[in-house]
Amino acid sequence: MAKYVYRFSEGGKDQKDLLGGKGANLAEMAKIGLPVPPGFTITTEACRAYMRDGRVPAELRVEVTMALREIEDNIGRRLGDFHEPLLVSVRSGAKFSMPGMMETVLNVGLNDASVKGLAEFSGDERFAWDSYRRLIQMFGKTVLDIDGELFSAALDAKKAEVRAATDVELGAEDLKDLVGAFKEIVKEQCGREFPQHPREQLDMAIQAVFGSWNTERARLYRRRERIPNDLGTAVNVVTMVFGNLGETSGTGVAFTRDPSTGHSGVYGDYLPNAQGEDVVAGIRNTLSLADLEELDAKSYGELMQAMRRLETHYRDLCDIEFTIERGKLWMLQTRVGKRTAGAAFRIATQLVDENLITMDEAIGRTTGAQLTQLLFPQFDGGAERTLLTKAMAASPGAAVGEIVLDNAQALERTAAGAQVILVRRETNPDDLQGMIVAAGVLTARGGKTSHAAVVARGMGKCAVVGAEELDVDRAAGEVRVNGTVLRAGDTIAIDGSTGEVFLGEVPVVDSPVMRYISDGLQAGLEAADDDATRELVEAVDRVLTHADDVRRMRVRANADTAEDARRARERGAEGIGLCRTEHQFLGDRRAYIERVVLAEGEQARQAALAELLPLQRADFVELLEAMDGLPTTIRLIDPPLHEFLPDLTDLSVKVALAKANGEADERDVKLLAAVRRMHEQNPMLGLRGVRLGLKVPGLFALQIRAIAEATVQLREAGKDPRPEIMVPLVGSVRELQIVREEAEGILAEVGREAGTALDLPIGCMIELPRAALTAHRIAEEADFFSFGTNDLTQTTWGFSRDDVEGAFFADYLENGVLTISPFETLDADGVGALVRAGVEGGRKTKPRLHLGVCGEHGGDPESIHFFHGAGLDYVSCSPFRVPIARLEAGRAAAMAGDDATA
Repeated sequence: MAKYVYRFSEGGKDQKDLLGGKGANLAEMAKIGLPVPPGFTITTEACRAYMRDGRVPAELRVEVTMALREIEDNIGRRLGDFHEPLLVSVRSGAKFSMPGMMETVLNVGLNDASVKGLAEFSGDERFAWDSYRRLIQMFGKTVLDIDGELFSAALDAKKAEVRAATDVELGAEDLKDLVGAFKEIVKEQCGREFPQHPREQLDMAIQAVFGSWNTERARLYRRRERIPNDLGTAVNVVTMVFGNLGETSGTGVAFTRDPSTGHSGVYGDYLPNAQGEDVVAGIRNTLSLADLEELDAKSYGELMQAMRRLETHYRDLCDIEFTIERGKLWMLQTRVGKRTAGAAFRIATQLVDENLITMDEAIGRTTGAQLTQLLFPQFDGGAERTLLTKAMAASPGAAVGEIVLDNAQALERTAAGAQVILVRRETNPDDLQGMIVAAGVLTARGGKTSHAAVVARGMGKCAVVGAEELDVDRAAGEVRVNGTVLRAGDTIAIDGSTGEVFLGEVPVVDSPVMRYISDGLQAGLEAADDDATRELVEAVDRVLTHADDVRRMRVRANADTAEDARRARERGAEGIGLCRTEHQFLGDRRAYIERVVLAEGEQARQAALAELLPLQRADFVELLEAMDGLPTTIRLIDPPLHEFLPDLTDLSVKVALAKANGEADERDVKLLAAVRRMHEQNPMLGLRGVRLGLKVPGLFALQIRAIAEATVQLREAGKDPRPEIMVPLVGSVRELQIVREEAEGILAEVGREAGTALDLPIGCMIELPRAALTAHRIAEEADFFSFGTNDLTQTTWGFSRDDVEGAFFADYLENGVLTISPFETLDADGVGALVRAGVEGGRKTKPRLHLGVCGEHGGDPESIHFFHGAGLDYVSCSPFRVPIARLEAGRAAAMAGDDATA
């Protein structure tokens, strides 16, 4: 039989798969002697059984009873006791942190009788009735699925009736009335009384937390964060400790370092006389931890000691939830904290300098996605700006967009192509859709640990919170701030690094980190306008330099022009992995291709091709000069020839109209006949790549000769060109053999004429399943392989990329067929198996065969780790993604424990 319940004394931080992150870390805190309330964790296995069978496992009730009685015996109180009742919280806790996405129920065990016992036991009648109204409100919304607005409206009505500005101003009699009102809401909405039996409350709450794993917002969050749907959530049942027992009690969230900047210090939020979710809900603006020191120096000192102990134990930034109950500190949760991109780099290098982690671990603590955020532009500090207000900088970045006040507006305007800023009084989990599509988030309430701040940081979204001067009137569709009235649709700009909010658009400039990447460390430091930014630039330099030192895979760029090549080289590219020569035949040069198509006889075709030779040679001279001394892989023309010709329908109409008017152009008539002759129903699987090169004599020869002559020209100028000739869409070794024979003849001829040896590498793309499966034979004729994973994905899945992504990918993602587009991140199980087969087959024939990848997957962080494990020598990606690929290649080596010198 499976064991479904673990006491905190039985677990540890390495059991997140079984106990979820929250349960594993509660057990770990208990293990190292921190004050954790007694409790137990129901495993993710129980949740998966519930999802599979549609009911809670029968054994679970027995195990819960055993664990619950153990707690009751240890603390001397019983669940639902009329005199000294034990109350528990029931909280979700998945393997991966999902802030605010799943459910929590506090004060389970209270009923009409035990609330009186709680008042007697605590000596505080107001506290007891406040706890009871909280239970009914949370239980009603979470367990009974009642619209939470009904409870909020009743609460607001009571506050208005007694002229109370906040919840804490309601007295015991007010709260008794509110309990009665809440119970009436339950009866009206559910047709039953609020459950009075404590064990029924507990069982229903556990089942509700299981069910919350599959709520719409939780599924949406998992899709965005690429968390598997089948993990399930654990459930933590913990003895309640109370932060709402008066001014000597409170609840808070703390970070061992600032999650926004990474700076060491005391960071967090505290609310006196508050419970549970009040801090993160943002319903009241919080105090700082410095204020807590003045209120309760003893608890503050104990908290600082616990924070230092946890950061040392986890060797990382820790995010902590705590409650103080009448001067007694309790630790309710810890986890490795989410952080902004800038904080990630600063913290990684700080921990190295403090001798808590190694540099290999430091690059494992940063990601390519975080580096990407630091490369985005930022507001131009020298531009004229109209400041509306300044609040708390919760998540860095610069965002400009239209004001939207709810999910519906956000989705509607982004669907229309607009950039939007979601402006709310405070956000809650139901706002997730709007937050995902928004460029930034602005709230009137909340602190650095509010829902808006935590979720925005996790998403890498710009956020400004706690703008108290903001009056958000959703009903009127207005936002009022310091006398200025803004409406939905008006443009604002928010700076998540400073907390500033501006009216209208603000121009942007390159970030200092982008300047560092392009122009070097000194340029990056000079672009920084404060010490914190200079510290960030230096941290990025240290991490990226170490990644370059330890990575095994080289990083090249996909570049078709000299300008692209120079841009890639600035960003650290070590060569070109893909030059798409077909891009050099567009624009004004289309006419030359038309002459090739219309040529009558071999002589006319060769004459037409000869016109292209000096143009192609000049292209390659510029490209190879820009990448002087570095390998430059030039792919021979790949797409179908008809892509360089007029559209069949447009040309047909043009010719038909001309004929009707007696003005037919003979050239258009001949061109139309050629286009019709070449028209294909599925051209991407038709006459393209190597097939086109074999079908149209002289086409590949032209390109190979241009490469050879460009190489000779640059050598004579004292340069070091290193071209590599790549044949596309090879499916048979014989195809490559024919092209290679022709290429070697041309190279030998050009070399003889120039008096130099042109022994250029000749290889091929592996972009068809058959090529991957027969790689051992193709390698006989290849000096290198480059995996074209875009086409390999299309041909493996049978997907036409241009057609399917907009047609049904959204449905596939929604239904769990896909967790992400296979064109964004490599399908490791399917396409990845073919890549591994190609690597194994190629190196079986030629053990030192040079292997790379040139599909856009070469810049995707997760795919880069796969390519490292598969044994590739390099990845190639767009110039902008080169720094990201450098970092991820280093992370892959460090996390795999590779010897960089091997």
